[in-house]
Amino acid sequence: MEVIINTFTLFSIVFSLFFLFFFILLLQTFAGKSITNSDYSPVYGTIYGQAFYFNNLYDHLTAVAKRHKTFRLVGTAYSEIYTVDPRNIEQILKTKFDKYRKGRKDQEVCGDLFGEGIFAVDGEKWKQQRKLASYEFSTKILRDFSCSVFRRNGAKLVGIVSEFAATARVFDVQDLLMRCSLDSIFKVGFGVDLNCMEEPSKAGSGFMKAFDDSSAQVFWRYIDPFWKLKRFLNIGSEASFRNNLKLIDAFMHHLISARRKLLHQPNLKNDKEDILSRFLMESEKDPTRMNDQYLRDIVLNFMLAGRDTSAGTLSWFFYMLCKNPLIQEKVAEEVSQIVGVQGEEADINLFIQNLTDSAIDKMHYLHAALTETLRLYPAVPVDGRTAEIDDVLPDGYKLRKGDGVYYLAYSMGRMPCLWGEDAEDFKPERWLENGSFRPESPFKFIAFHAGPRTCLGKDFAYRQMKIVSAALLQFFRFKLADPTRNVTYRIMLTLHIDGGLPLLAVPRVRNFT
Repeated sequence: MEVIINTFTLFSIVFSLFFLFFFILLLQTFAGKSITNSDYSPVYGTIYGQAFYFNNLYDHLTAVAKRHKTFRLVGTAYSEIYTVDPRNIEQILKTKFDKYRKGRKDQEVCGDLFGEGIFAVDGEKWKQQRKLASYEFSTKILRDFSCSVFRRNGAKLVGIVSEFAATARVFDVQDLLMRCSLDSIFKVGFGVDLNCMEEPSKAGSGFMKAFDDSSAQVFWRYIDPFWKLKRFLNIGSEASFRNNLKLIDAFMHHLISARRKLLHQPNLKNDKEDILSRFLMESEKDPTRMNDQYLRDIVLNFMLAGRDTSAGTLSWFFYMLCKNPLIQEKVAEEVSQIVGVQGEEADINLFIQNLTDSAIDKMHYLHAALTETLRLYPAVPVDGRTAEIDDVLPDGYKLRKGDGVYYLAYSMGRMPCLWGEDAEDFKPERWLENGSFRPESPFKFIAFHAGPRTCLGKDFAYRQMKIVSAALLQFFRFKLADPTRNVTYRIMLTLHIDGGLPLLAVPRVRNFT
């Protein structure tokens, strides 16, 4: 009887402490937030309440944004303002660029994974990495080197898909594209041949899974009020996150060490076109500041940009083509006519040879279809900054110093007020004028960011996506393995298809050699 009473007493104490913590959290969340003040954007819940909509979070935020283009979620110490208004986005990303920064919260949440890489820092470290990367991305050497890598990997991809097509086997196109993009970014960015497409290595596959899981775990931190306690106790998602980080760090440090040794081997012809080699040479000028940990952060940030933007977008692109077979045929027809390799006996080597920069630049409909995919499925669905000052947004709403201001790229692509009543339709023609591609304001089409932090690899990503998609569509028709399956996203920092995308490929030609 005494044991039962003691157990009941312990349970009562734990429950009381939990209730007290919850009450304090609720009080801190709503106190002093000007909830009813119309000078501030309307409140649609709490930051932590996003957990209730987690599996379809972006669609939930879209539904709210259709009612109010700017709204708030409140937290204990600050508010998070969400907006789909291009005027607000232009102010935080350009007009008042120096007044909106990554912020302490973002750096706390993402710091374990991204460290001091270009996506996680402000100030001098950002300027240093941006300056060096900007120079590298503007060189003809990197352009030529990257295109040769993309073409070579595109040809490999055709060969792999041909094996599935020959036996009518289902394959996960997202997994294949992720491995293809990882091979490309490691060769172009770091001078390393991973060969993940042909022979998926245990190390490479383990690294990809650890990185994707870490991305999801970092996102969860934004809405989990207990993540710091869990990290301190090393329990739950934080324990798994720590294990993933160990695997990622070991992989990246091995890569940097191996590349450093290779650069210093005498009488060995080394390719130094890759980005890591350039950063390594720069680090030798200032080894104290640019140590291996700093290089690890730089490399991992570039890996995220190089793999996820291209592979994720291409996965959604093929999904949309399968849902819209007439558009798929229209893209394939444009590719065939421009490259000039036609007929049932078309050869992959001849096709790749004819897939020149000039030919790629003429593919306006393909470019429009990829851009339309990015409009609806942006690689980074939510992004933002932290206000360094009290401010007033162009739509008239006030915000306070320390508040987060987030733009909803996923939601913006679905706003009738921005794109018309057919906003949710996949319509590449909306990007064309007299057959030529017509761009939109980067503050309306925000897939590649805007302002001083505009994505340096935008042209790099388009080249890779156009080469890979042109090669695949020249030789295959694609259809969903299960048209009844509900295809949705996985909640993480970038937009991946949850559970992959199983497809079937039907050959257009007989010769793939």
